[in-house]
Amino acid sequence: MKVGNKLTIQIVVALILGIIIGSILSPMYDSQQWVQWIDQYIFNILGQLFLNMIFMMVVPIVFISIVLGVVSVGDPKLLGGYGLKTLLFYLATTAIAITIAMVVANILDPGEGQSALLGSDEVAEYRETELEGGSTGEALQQGFDQTVINLIPTNVVEAMGTQNMLQIIAFAIFIGIAMIAKKDKAAGLIRLFEEANEVVMWIVLAIMKYFAAIGAFGLVATAFVQAGFGAIQQLGMYFVCVLLALFIHMILVYGAAVKFLAKKSFIWFIKGFAPAMGVAFSTSSSSAVLPISLKSAQENLGVRKSISSFVQPLGATINMDGTAIMQGVATVFIAQLSGIDLTIMQMVTVVLIATVASIGTAGVPGVGLVMLAMVLTAIGLDPAAIGIIIGIDRLLDMTRTMVNVTGDAAISLIINEQENRKEGAARQET
Repeated sequence: MKVGNKLTIQIVVALILGIIIGSILSPMYDSQQWVQWIDQYIFNILGQLFLNMIFMMVVPIVFISIVLGVVSVGDPKLLGGYGLKTLLFYLATTAIAITIAMVVANILDPGEGQSALLGSDEVAEYRETELEGGSTGEALQQGFDQTVINLIPTNVVEAMGTQNMLQIIAFAIFIGIAMIAKKDKAAGLIRLFEEANEVVMWIVLAIMKYFAAIGAFGLVATAFVQAGFGAIQQLGMYFVCVLLALFIHMILVYGAAVKFLAKKSFIWFIKGFAPAMGVAFSTSSSSAVLPISLKSAQENLGVRKSISSFVQPLGATINMDGTAIMQGVATVFIAQLSGIDLTIMQMVTVVLIATVASIGTAGVPGVGLVMLAMVLTAIGLDPAAIGIIIGIDRLLDMTRTMVNVTGDAAISLIINEQENRKEGAARQET
């Protein structure tokens, strides 16, 4: 079973239908019970069933793929080289992403003349329900050191049960290295993992073939029914700033990286990775789309499993370029609402904190708002102002998740092509 063009077309059609139907029903959502019924019992059920089926496969796919990836590399030192290169790429693109976002926001001034929004009910509600009168400062101070400490799981079963991707990746690397060390005696175990990989990939592709389009329709329809274009109109310039920054980062940063570092056509790359991008848009979850991202990168882009199965799961956890863009625009937007001109040092602080905070963040819908609260607190802005943008965050989350997973695939392709050229040069020398 292969991720092909037919599936891509089906997903795109489903997304368009979901946006159109959701937008038509959205104005009636608050006043008409039958619209709420359709949303809850049709759109929501279709979307959540698909999402649950994909989430069901995330842990086995990640664990098995990384173990086999480590084994196929065969040299722990080479694996360490992959890891360092991947981490540097991800941190660099995240820092660039948030810088682009802040430049765009400072040029377009999305918060100018809208200070009245700070007194809205949404701000008070967010303060009471999400912040609960507490501070995010302690979470920020503990974030990085706890992330490092929590890399190693104390309970592997719990890590898998809670889908803690960094811990699952760490445990899988240990298992893979041990299998390399005992390769002669572990031949049967390696074969078992290879057979298990075939089984879980078959399940993933079956889910995609029969449920992806229906599930994507349900997820997108319910998002637009509940948010709709009314929320977009109220915060139009903020919405435009985020989308523009995402577009610039996608085309200039990823496009240039694929063209000049991987030496591949960016259009070819987009065509090959389109199925995963469609699922990412509908699910708003880097973790949920991971099985499809792996399959698309390996089958359509030609990325070897040993690289794809290590780089992309790691990216689903630590590479949050799209999320960083939202944080950059939102920070400038909220500062402008508050009548505050951010200093150069404050902007640098935002870039550094958002980049570091992205490490270890769960790849689930809405997590960017938690990270944003940390950033706002660090530079003295009121995190309750997040309540202003929460109404349209679900719609933007869909787009930025698509950017996140595209970045993961781009980096895996770059590393793959660099390794291919290195191996080709080594063969010529011999």
